[in-house]
Amino acid sequence: MDLTSVRKSYRFYAPIYDFIFGRIVNEGRRKAVACFPQQPGDRILEIGVGTGLSLGYYSEEIEVVGIDVSPEMLRRAEQRISQHRHRHLRKLLEMDAEKLEFPDNSFHGAVAMYVASVVPNPEAMMREMFRVCRPGSPVVVLNHFASNRRSLQKMERYFARFSSRLGFKPDFCLNNFVEVTGREPQAIHPVNFGGYWKLLEFRVDEEAAAGGAKAIDAAAHAAAAAIAATGEGTNGDQESPPPRVRVV
Repeated sequence: MDLTSVRKSYRFYAPIYDFIFGRIVNEGRRKAVACFPQQPGDRILEIGVGTGLSLGYYSEEIEVVGIDVSPEMLRRAEQRISQHRHRHLRKLLEMDAEKLEFPDNSFHGAVAMYVASVVPNPEAMMREMFRVCRPGSPVVVLNHFASNRRSLQKMERYFARFSSRLGFKPDFCLNNFVEVTGREPQAIHPVNFGGYWKLLEFRVDEEAAAGGAKAIDAAAHAAAAAIAATGEGTNGDQESPPPRVRVV
């Protein structure tokens, strides 16, 4: 998948996105937003804001900046804002999550909802999310991950060949994602249909804020190379091992 295929997919999804991916997975959106303290004046970055389905869950006392690569999805978000008057939303920007145009330490937290399996390079997205957040800030990822059940794995592997058309990777592996980020989440919460989706809570430490992103990047590339060298990944024939992190 590349940005061209992602934009093409979400140009198709934009008119029907709320119907397909709206209420059915809103539990995850609500719980993702609840991970932030939301103190008055806090600035939160939402990666892949899409049509703005999550905006109603934020406190009106904070500032939210939403970005997306799809202009069609952003136009839908603008329509929602005009109808519901989300005053806490400060900006909607067309921007690549892997190349954020914000200075270091700009936000009190960042969240990516149903985006990690969409971006071409999730490790780059995570590196940027850590970079633009202040020390101690929550970095939250909400996403579907490949199942540990063999029957579902077969289905996910089959549909993975159509990733560029679907607009996401059905066989997106949790363990591989954690490896390439270069850090462990503090917790993982199962959400939505019986926990098929996962809510990952990370936190920005002093090292990342002071320039440790370079070290994280090196660790991520080393982990990705190791995964490729061993032949492990989302398309293997064996069942994925259970997450090596705490599930709450």
